Amino acid sequence: MRTLVTGGAGYIGSVIAQHLLARGHAVTVYDDLSRGHAAAVPASAVLVTGDIRDAGAVRAALVESGAEAIVHMAALAEVAESVAFPERYHAVNVEGTAAVAAAARDAGVRRLVFSSTAAVYGDPDRSPIEEDDRLDPTSPYGETKLAGERLLASESKAGALDVVVLRYFNACGADGEFGEDHDPETHLVPLALRAADEGVALQVYGDDYPTADGTCVRDYVHVADLADAHVAALEGLPGTSGTFNLGTGSGDSVLTVLAAVEEVSGRRLRRVAAPRRPGDPPALVASNGRALATLGWRPRRSLSDAVRDAWAWMQTHPGGYAD
Repeated sequence: MRTLVTGGAGYIGSVIAQHLLARGHAVTVYDDLSRGHAAAVPASAVLVTGDIRDAGAVRAALVESGAEAIVHMAALAEVAESVAFPERYHAVNVEGTAAVAAAARDAGVRRLVFSSTAAVYGDPDRSPIEEDDRLDPTSPYGETKLAGERLLASESKAGALDVVVLRYFNACGADGEFGEDHDPETHLVPLALRAADEGVALQVYGDDYPTADGTCVRDYVHVADLADAHVAALEGLPGTSGTFNLGTGSGDSVLTVLAAVEEVSGRRLRRVAAPRRPGDPPALVASNGRALATLGWRPRRSLSDAVRDAWAWMQTHPGGYAD
């Protein structure tokens, strides 16, 4: 299947692009490279540089590539930044998704897999979280991703698109030559690995949450498992239309992650207590039964696998993608 991957030069998008190529699909990556890396685009993919808010440019990329499907990854995705700059998040995550939907309509592309997030649940009433649980985001990031979901649901109801929504929990790890390289980096696993590598102190944001050890609990899912889910969703359309959590079904605290980092790196981490970050709920853990039943997807890699793979990637890419 010929597929356009928006945001395919980013961390998760690049791994998805590679997994699609490995399955025999043709891939065109559409990315403005504001936060992604040209060096992260798989060699067998075609890179088109452009802004997702430019519906005409997206449509041209769809037509020129002969795309039959879209994996819409492109978004801004940092909770703290969204609290500080909500207008940026609305422009990219809402207006950008509307432009992609309009381009798909105009180009006659019906299949769309949408990258969403567990942040749409906010501070959940229970754990694990099921897809039909209350949606109450606590950050502009979560609010804008939920707005994107609702827009695409309306497009689906109107008969314009067949849509799969995939709500990621905490992506981590690396997949061969593809790893995590953000500037600035805000994700726990690469920050902890970098701290271990450089011997610097790591800030722990909040140690007074109502969890077993006082730190946030998250469902850490390997990026390669996320990519497998996207391939399954895309290949199953239109029959797989719906919304699915992507997580392991179990949670790990910040301190548990740091212990895994110490074990893999063989180095002791220095820790500094810091205040909670705005918009961070105490725990986010997925119920993934729907993905198993409908997509046939289950995560196969552990937190230790993810930390080990991320550490290996950092050792071979000390400057990230260096582009």
